[in-house]
Amino acid sequence: MPNLLIELFSEEIPARMQARAAHDLQKRMTDGLVEAGLTYAGAKAFSTPRRLSLAVDGLLSDSPTTREERKGPKVGAPEQAIEGFLRGAGIEREALEERETPKGDVYFATIEKPGRPAAEIAAEVLEDVIRNFAWPKSMRWGAGSLRWVRPLHSILCILEDEAGASIVDLDVDGIKAGDTTEGHRFMGAGRFAVTSFEDYEAKLKNAKVVLSAQERADHIWQDATNQAFAAGLEVVEDQGLLAEVSGLVEWPVVLMGTIDEAFLSLPAEVLQTSMKEHQKFFSVKAKKTGGIERFVTVANRETSDDGATILAGNQKVLAARLSDAKFFWENDLRVAKAGMSSWTEQLANVTFHNQLGSQAERIKRIEALARDIAPFVGANREEAGQAAAVAKADLSSEMVYEFPELQGLMGRYYAEAAGLPEAVAAACEEHYSPLGPSDDVPAAPVSVAVALADKIDTLTGFWAIDEKPTGSKDPFALRRAALGVIRLVLANGLSLKLDRFIDAQLVRHKIALNRADVEDDEIDTLEEILEEIAEYGVFGAAYRAVLERRSGGKVTEMLGANVPDVSVDLLKFFHDRLKVHLRDEGIRYDVIDACLAKEGNDDLGLVVSRAGALGTFLGTDDGENLIQGFKRANNILTQAEEKDGVEYSYGADAKLAETDEERALFEALERVEGAIAEALRGADFTAAMAGIAQLRGPVDAFFEAVQVNADNEIVRRNRLNLLSRIRTVCGSVADLTRIEG
Repeated sequence: MPNLLIELFSEEIPARMQARAAHDLQKRMTDGLVEAGLTYAGAKAFSTPRRLSLAVDGLLSDSPTTREERKGPKVGAPEQAIEGFLRGAGIEREALEERETPKGDVYFATIEKPGRPAAEIAAEVLEDVIRNFAWPKSMRWGAGSLRWVRPLHSILCILEDEAGASIVDLDVDGIKAGDTTEGHRFMGAGRFAVTSFEDYEAKLKNAKVVLSAQERADHIWQDATNQAFAAGLEVVEDQGLLAEVSGLVEWPVVLMGTIDEAFLSLPAEVLQTSMKEHQKFFSVKAKKTGGIERFVTVANRETSDDGATILAGNQKVLAARLSDAKFFWENDLRVAKAGMSSWTEQLANVTFHNQLGSQAERIKRIEALARDIAPFVGANREEAGQAAAVAKADLSSEMVYEFPELQGLMGRYYAEAAGLPEAVAAACEEHYSPLGPSDDVPAAPVSVAVALADKIDTLTGFWAIDEKPTGSKDPFALRRAALGVIRLVLANGLSLKLDRFIDAQLVRHKIALNRADVEDDEIDTLEEILEEIAEYGVFGAAYRAVLERRSGGKVTEMLGANVPDVSVDLLKFFHDRLKVHLRDEGIRYDVIDACLAKEGNDDLGLVVSRAGALGTFLGTDDGENLIQGFKRANNILTQAEEKDGVEYSYGADAKLAETDEERALFEALERVEGAIAEALRGADFTAAMAGIAQLRGPVDAFFEAVQVNADNEIVRRNRLNLLSRIRTVCGSVADLTRIEG
């Protein structure tokens, strides 16, 4: 069985495209070969800056001959239908066979496709792959029509078996396939022929090319860490940079250089970011202090002076880059020490969103909300407000303008330079977090207050202007913001009723959106509504009544009577994200739905505690059996209520009990009902579940021994009311009708 070797040799491929391109080459080639009837034993793809390579082992030498039977039109069908069938099958009229079927005589065709040699199929598939390769960006060169990421110089394509290697006959836009390639651009010795993948890989290494990207990365990391260790330092790990650099070189040569002492006073993150973004350097830090002291660069060639000239050139360029960074840092520090007010004023000229106003307006809303949230997360109101007011000031700084990825971090440095409290400085950095499902969650109270305010303001703002995520589209990262709120609440064990903060911020947005169109007294009315929401958390019908009473409908028209509905819709969005988060944590979706159906579902921490306790309870025999008893009680009761046209919701009397099992159930309900209610008031869901677990035995015994629909109508009604009591007590912990099974 032959082995196929392919190499597409070109000018330098951007590092960010190489891994994907190698994967696409392997997938498209192997899919095409299999579709044509050529199975294979294994395949592996490789990439370097100048080549994509693919080795396919154990390929069939020929595709198998296939026979396919196709059913055609009925005998006597219009001539056009028969001719179309013949064209599709690729046969002549004489090859048709008439067969009798239950629906009459029908034409059948047997199509036989002879097998083809692997070389012919490989050439056909490879040409299609090359001509239709999905590069993110591609180019044409010369007079040809072929497009490739960079000019394609040569194609190596050979089939190797026991008889030796043979070149696959292929010509793509004047580039004929051959059995030769070349090594390193500077250290290679010209083109050379290969006979197999093993021969190819070995000769490339002799020509100073490491074919495997992983091998290059491993070499870079090992050599870099060894050099740093020898100097008593350590390399700052950066897997993304390592993958990128391994795609920039075919023969990695690791060099460690020094940083001028004039720049060592810069924050470590500034040094690291500048060197990574501009020079693709690894940072080398002191083990004790964590300060960046040296750098590691990776050259693409060996030199007679062991890289001294390369290092000298890199250090010269680095000094110029760091001089800019130092200039930005020193200028920014002067502004910060003056109080950062000039930066916050500049944000009035920075648009956050064309409908939601400037960054400065947004900061005022976040500041107000952070003060509201502060007492509920254990933060000082004044510090929370102060932190929100300066948290985004660094967006106007020169350093963040040059390196946007340092926003927040530089805010912390500048807040410290301004002499602000440590909690305020920390919030400047941490309020953006968490940015994703694996990002760290702030724990400091002030940081939590500002982070929640920031994310809730973003969500309520876009809900206020009806810019919600649709399908896979989420241009403003609103799902991420909602998940951030959820993680902040859960990670910090907060009991936080989101409704009141959502409602308040929606009103603030409506005030901002309509301020130009309303009178001052109407704005005053809105401010009073905000105060009521802060005090009572009132929204919904009461909200509409307040609007009508105070403004005669004017503010209702301006603010929009549907604001409560928007609030409900946003809370549902939080619930949807919470479901995804909890399912990832292993909690069943029906358990989550059962808990979300209860009052207080805007307190996400409460919902999760309830869901955790319910999930644990359902995993026990008591839980599983009690759910079956509950469902049986609910089904019987529902059917009886529909039949009788009445609601059996009260009046169960133990005096009318006729059996010991019935009396035992009355006693059990009486015993646990108060304890369950008390546990729920204290949010002790584990105790509440333990309470309803005590009903398992009495409920089982009741259904085993008692006929609910007794002949005596008084007894029947009493037993139905008893079932209603079971439903009420069990349903107090969660909406158990939503539990499946």
